[in-house]
Amino acid sequence: MALQDLLYALTQTAHNFGAVAVTAGAIFARWPARQSHVIERRLAWLVLAGWALQVASGATLGAISFAFDGALPDIHGIAMAALFVKMACAATGFGLAAAHLHSSARWPPARQDLVWAMLMALALTALSAAAFLRWFS
Repeated sequence: MALQDLLYALTQTAHNFGAVAVTAGAIFARWPARQSHVIERRLAWLVLAGWALQVASGATLGAISFAFDGALPDIHGIAMAALFVKMACAATGFGLAAAHLHSSARWPPARQDLVWAMLMALALTALSAAAFLRWFS
């Protein structure tokens, strides 16, 4: 087994777990019912960690390519757009999860609901963009 393939597989595994964390955490915060403040804080930490893992593992995938091939992956067009969408979702999702952890105790329920809905939409958008990135790379 080539070291590069092993590193890609391990990093992709971490990336997949990050995707599960951001998606399931955001969904479970409101479905099937609103969670308690304590559970919401735990879910916000899970989502924050998931977005951080997405960023770190995504950057690591590029670094592996650069280290072994001397260049970043050659993507263009739809794949490049999908990568930028994923990056924007990760940055925004990380920021929203951090804001939730910092300020949600002072927010009205409507704002809390909006933030969780946005976190869910960002997670689902990033998952969809990942399919386009994979297919068009």
